[in-house]
Amino acid sequence: MTYLVGPGRANEHEEPHLVAGDGMLMAWHGDTELGRDSALAIARHLDKPRSLYETEVNGGHVWHASLSLRADEAQLSDEQWGQIASEFVHEMGFDDHEGTKAPCRWVAVRHGVSKNGNDHIHIAVNLVREDGTKAAIHNDYHRAQQVVRELEKRHGLQELESVRQERATRGYDPAEREAQARARARARHERERSSGEAKMPAWEALSGTDRRAKIAAELRTDQPRYFLALRVRGAAAASQDEGEFVRRMRRNGLLVRPRFADGRTDVVTGYSVAARPSYGERPIWYGGGQLGRDLALPRLRAEWPDTPTGAADAAKEWEAAYRGRRAVAPGRETQEIDPETWELQSQELLATVQQLEQVPVEDRETWVRVAKHSSGVLAAWSNATEQTPGHLAVAAEALSRSAQTYRQPQREPRVNMQAFAGTAMVVASAARGGQGIVAQVTMMKTMLRLSQSIYNANVADRQAQQAKMILDDTRYRLAAVRERLERVPVPTPAAQQAPAADLSGASEKALAARAHYLAGQGTPVSAALSSPVPNPLPPKRHRNEPTPHADRGVER
Repeated sequence: MTYLVGPGRANEHEEPHLVAGDGMLMAWHGDTELGRDSALAIARHLDKPRSLYETEVNGGHVWHASLSLRADEAQLSDEQWGQIASEFVHEMGFDDHEGTKAPCRWVAVRHGVSKNGNDHIHIAVNLVREDGTKAAIHNDYHRAQQVVRELEKRHGLQELESVRQERATRGYDPAEREAQARARARARHERERSSGEAKMPAWEALSGTDRRAKIAAELRTDQPRYFLALRVRGAAAASQDEGEFVRRMRRNGLLVRPRFADGRTDVVTGYSVAARPSYGERPIWYGGGQLGRDLALPRLRAEWPDTPTGAADAAKEWEAAYRGRRAVAPGRETQEIDPETWELQSQELLATVQQLEQVPVEDRETWVRVAKHSSGVLAAWSNATEQTPGHLAVAAEALSRSAQTYRQPQREPRVNMQAFAGTAMVVASAARGGQGIVAQVTMMKTMLRLSQSIYNANVADRQAQQAKMILDDTRYRLAAVRERLERVPVPTPAAQQAPAADLSGASEKALAARAHYLAGQGTPVSAALSSPVPNPLPPKRHRNEPTPHADRGVER
């Protein structure tokens, strides 16, 4: 209470006062600006049941929450905030529960907007009821979010979707970022020192200022989780079973580490991945669930068929990855896809998109699945064709946010989701040739049409922020890809049948010139050793990111 009525950490608190709470407190302090003395008096009143009955509550008897609006929303009146606070406390079960329980003492304080401009209130509750019993707070985080989502609808406020649709690439903990940056800075320093190019002191001998400067420089680089989520999501989307998923991750240049059941090497319960580190650095491992809820192994397994030999075959691939051995049974991931397959898969995807246009936009489970698989298709395409994450990667990441849910969808989808898996498999082979520009353009147009349907579903579900992100980060990016693909000349039969040139002994400059020439002749863009998606934006690439072909060392 003394903090709530004090100046605040940034001196942002103004005119602290009550907007709702215990009836006696509102009678005493409802019309006055609060100071330290009144805050202490309120605290003593709130605390009296616990003091009287000497009831102990594990974790503490004070329950606190803040209810906040977006900075761009209009501020509410004290009466509106008081009504919202009372309804929140009632829905959380802290009142008398319509006469069936003794109430908790509580108060709601308003002290102006936050330093970021958010209108908000604070609610403090004594979890010891008037009769000395304890209020139930089991699963209170989840219940509180459900309550405020309902309050947003009831009072016409902007609805927050980020609770249900948390970023697939989750936020970075400051301590995690600093630990990674420190490890990279030290490894880089020792590497430069051992090269002998200049006399440099050991890391431990550097001054604190010098070490902090090197760490700060590393903090300005991208974190690896974005890159890892992109690689894993693309591999999962393109795979028809768990074993293929393991092999595709390894081909994408990732270090893969399974988590075995206790005392077993044939039962895998989870996995971790890491980018291949530079010399002197240690790999930084992330579990699948840390990259995104949709990338946890149980959720991935729900999308693959359960066959009698599937689990055993997958366990062999996991063990091979764990021991650094070659893949046990290479499969589709090594095959080239011919133009006819591209055409057939494009037609199947188009048919699925047409079916989806008949699915009600209110069917959230279906649209969550669609967003997940669409993101996987774009991630697989990016992995195959973008040497540094570009338009396709950004579009995939934006779509993946619609696929994040606390609970796994239970109902069977209304359309055939296998079309997405087949599409991901096809586009994942783009770097190995075999596809035509026309087929890629057709596929991209279908993905644009699909993104419009996902956008409509988010609008109908009142997910305004996510809908805007799909419009800005997905449709804009895919349209840019389509335009660049359409500018690539279609290959002529003569160009397709031209004999391969002898490039032995050619210089790097000559190879680059030939690649440029082939692109101009309509040869598949991946054959020109560059991405079909020239990215005008600063590339989001981690310093240790392997190129799409730097994966062979995984299986040595």
